[in-house]
Amino acid sequence: MNISVIIPVYNASEFLEKAVDSALQFEEVREVVLVEDKSTDNSLEVCQKLVVKDSRVKLYQHPDKGNHGAGATRNLGLEKAGCEFISFLDADDHYLPNRFNAEKEIFKDEKIEGVFGAIGVEYLTEKGRKEFQDKFKDISLTTVNFPAEGKEVLKGLLGLTLRVFGTFFHLNALTLRKSSLVKNNLHFNENLRVHQDSDFITKLAFHCYLKSGIIDKAVAVRGVHDNNRITKIIRYSPQYNERQFLLWKSLYEWTAANPLPSECRKKIYLTYKSFDLSLKTGLNKYFCTFLEVIKNPQILKTQYRFTYLNR
Repeated sequence: MNISVIIPVYNASEFLEKAVDSALQFEEVREVVLVEDKSTDNSLEVCQKLVVKDSRVKLYQHPDKGNHGAGATRNLGLEKAGCEFISFLDADDHYLPNRFNAEKEIFKDEKIEGVFGAIGVEYLTEKGRKEFQDKFKDISLTTVNFPAEGKEVLKGLLGLTLRVFGTFFHLNALTLRKSSLVKNNLHFNENLRVHQDSDFITKLAFHCYLKSGIIDKAVAVRGVHDNNRITKIIRYSPQYNERQFLLWKSLYEWTAANPLPSECRKKIYLTYKSFDLSLKTGLNKYFCTFLEVIKNPQILKTQYRFTYLNR
């Protein structure tokens, strides 16, 4: 295998060297692609030092040297990456020594276009630990609940399998054939300032043949600190609902041009409408998921009635 590791860099000077070193430990990693997104700390200087330190480290910035967000930054990394395989790593996270153990075997099957695994957590600050555990309880492993491949991955991500599949797997534990990304014109939605990863992974699971790798133990580690965006938004708050709405709107618009199975199309539509209605009504207590609608269709009728009466 020859792998390009893409690391978007924004205000990560404190953690970046550890992330890069964790990628360089593998002989399969032929290049680490740093894309610096106009940090306000000294991340750019750290990047420049890492380039000098190891010739495998490549540094890029947006043409206008501006800040464009994680989606555009990862897309620039995809454009610059020159290896057969692509992996991602956040600048405040790191790989473990078993990161590519499964990939080296699974990718011998040429039909496999992507492999995903599990990531662990490391608490770097006490405030970060408290915020993370308040939101996610004491989850030590972000993973799926059972091995899956092919069409079952998309259904699992959308909550349509008989067994609960689990959460979205993390980009840190995803490895892809670059040729498959090019063939399917897959990239991150630059209009989403958050949740670009969930949007990308859902579309990826439809267009590409994915297979689970190591899912019972971590292959990478998420660094949790004071500035993690994922812990700052309260579930079902107006800000949470708005960002979820934009994610599911992106997926809903994507379904118009792609022949998804009807159950997948329906789930995406109903989730999109749920967040749409929650924003229009302003009543988070009426927020409904797809499963809640199935159990009680009256919920959706109540939301429509409330919206109509308050136009």
